Amino acid sequence: MSKNYELMQQAEIRLDMPTLSQPRTDPPASKRKGKHKNGIGAHLHSDGEVAREESLKLVQSVFLSSAKTAPRVVVFAGIDSGNGCSAICTCTAKALASLKLGTVCLVDANLRSPSLPEYFGVSNHFGLMDSLSKPGAIREFTKVIGPDNLSLLSCGSLATESPHLLNSETMRFRVAELRKGFDFVLIDSPPLNSYADGVALGQLADGLVLVLEANATRREAASQVTENLRAAQVKILAAVLNKRTYPIPRALYNVL
Repeated sequence: MSKNYELMQQAEIRLDMPTLSQPRTDPPASKRKGKHKNGIGAHLHSDGEVAREESLKLVQSVFLSSAKTAPRVVVFAGIDSGNGCSAICTCTAKALASLKLGTVCLVDANLRSPSLPEYFGVSNHFGLMDSLSKPGAIREFTKVIGPDNLSLLSCGSLATESPHLLNSETMRFRVAELRKGFDFVLIDSPPLNSYADGVALGQLADGLVLVLEANATRREAASQVTENLRAAQVKILAAVLNKRTYPIPRALYNVL
């Protein structure tokens, strides 16, 4: 049994949800201006086709499940900073949009280290936080970022009290508005081991995708985060093991 499998098993993460893996996520040299705390920014390192395949598996597992009511609003949260959560959330949103099953909105709710606008080369101006203090339909605060069916709601203008607004009634209303206005909503959140933002967001969503880092996430931390989410009645939809390394060339795993 691998140490990575053992980590998730002992943290009781495999008991009621699928577990997937993702290749290492790092910014390419052309995009890397400094490492973001949430491991973002950027394209998946190594084989882009592998990244797409893994993202499509996650889409199939989470959004296209055979459950009676498949999730439509999902939070992505890493256990620790640097787990690559933002990159996985972004790749999943792009993969989902590519299937043309409906409209997709990617929400940058990582108020501690926002990075999605930089990834897509758009302005962070006028986003989620602005929608909590200004009137207007939620679509007025979003930007189309690729295919016609993929939009971004950046974090927008930040203030000292911004994290507290995630627990507000206005935030609840805006999430409900996103649910009505888009077929799928993916929300990027700060790491759960450092902030409670992901728990608050998870309570407004249909569930949460948990991101762990191979050979880095501690079993105790994973267990504690999992316990906290269950206590808050946040459904864990899937676990993604990111930055996995291979003792033999990866291509051989596809044959074995």
